[in-house]
Amino acid sequence: MVRVEPGTDNGPWDGWGTSLAWWANVFGERDDFADAFFTLDDVPYGGRTLPGLGMNIARYNLGACSWNSVDGESMVESPNIPRFKQIEGFWQDWRDTDPAGWNWSADAAQRGALLRAHRRGAQAELFSNSPMWWMCSNHNPSGAADGGNNLQSWNQRQFATYLAETARRSRDDWGVPFVSVEPFNEPSSDWWKADGKQEGCHIDSGVQAVVLGHLADEMGRVGLSGTTLAASDETSYDLARTTWAAFGADTRALVGRVNVHGYQGSGGRRDLLHDEVTGAGKALWNSETGQNDATGLSMATNLFLDFRWLRPSAWCYWQVMDPSPGWALIAYDPDTLQAGAVQTKYYVLAQFTRHIRPGMHILGTNAGDSIAAYDPEARRLVIVAVNAGDAQTLTFDLSRFGRADGGEGGLVTRWSTHTSGGGDLYTRRADLRLTGTSVAVPFAAGQIQTLEIENVTE
Repeated sequence: MVRVEPGTDNGPWDGWGTSLAWWANVFGERDDFADAFFTLDDVPYGGRTLPGLGMNIARYNLGACSWNSVDGESMVESPNIPRFKQIEGFWQDWRDTDPAGWNWSADAAQRGALLRAHRRGAQAELFSNSPMWWMCSNHNPSGAADGGNNLQSWNQRQFATYLAETARRSRDDWGVPFVSVEPFNEPSSDWWKADGKQEGCHIDSGVQAVVLGHLADEMGRVGLSGTTLAASDETSYDLARTTWAAFGADTRALVGRVNVHGYQGSGGRRDLLHDEVTGAGKALWNSETGQNDATGLSMATNLFLDFRWLRPSAWCYWQVMDPSPGWALIAYDPDTLQAGAVQTKYYVLAQFTRHIRPGMHILGTNAGDSIAAYDPEARRLVIVAVNAGDAQTLTFDLSRFGRADGGEGGLVTRWSTHTSGGGDLYTRRADLRLTGTSVAVPFAAGQIQTLEIENVTE
């Protein structure tokens, strides 16, 4: 018996999102993908109709690359980074300190994706994988040779200026205000090296603190002091705790939200990170995660762990489109840059994003592989559950609600995806009814289902 607990309200849900970056650098000017990821519409693609994921957070990646020369110096490129992972930056000449002279026509495709997401109702966050190449000690935006700090000390404030001026430009000229600015991406990790496959920069916690101080000053200077500063997008829950503990009180005061990545999978102390961050009065997002599993089953099980223990107010997938089918929701060819197959993972994520909507309240259950969300205005209860084991029937108990009758006839509508393939792909059914205050739902092995129950009051 899975019991839904209305007394365990984890607060309102901010929403679902994705980073733009590489996929948007390739497909940012396509409206069909903007519709698929940022609306709830039915979207034609490849001879089928996709259920729009309804994401409402777009994370814009501030580029670090340019191919110009300044005083005889140029960007040093890793021999292993593909072109579509090189994001062109705006401040291409360090001698030009007036932002009016920066190359604001750069990064057209990703900016196109940002604008399309914004027009479809998404909020935006600005983040950086690396400072501009000329701010790096070796002029290589993939990292230092030894994986150590690569931001030149005399460019720490310039990096903050670059972030702040981009945020101002986005608000004033692009019409997209950033709700938050995150200057780092997995900064404490040591795998950002000169021969890497993407942009990246190691920035230790001491340097992070300096940059955050400069960023707060620069955001105030450009009239954006009310914009949330987020940090530090560490790769794991435990490393996020280490970085947060290393910050002094003054640095913590600058941070309005802690962002963390979910690459620790089923490991790590999500609960302790939640307690430490929210205990300090800060918001918490899982701002990036992904898994090399096209079925979506591992994504779902880790998402349930996040809901149960991390309890973030938003959750973002890294790249909704990726050359690796295991990582992608929709795959594409890295050589031809042609979009390809829709993975089962796409439909698994739809089971969450189309039903747990911004503003709903996240509720707990007594079972690890289920989560509930409640819309008090619509009096609608949503339950999402996955069965990672053998086929079984799960019974959901709603007896702790003041009222839960499902409306006329006690109807329970459900959507289903079989992660093993060959079965449902976000298939809708209206074939179950409440028996009193419970509903019994048959689950096949590897099946994920979403239930919507009307006329529920706390």
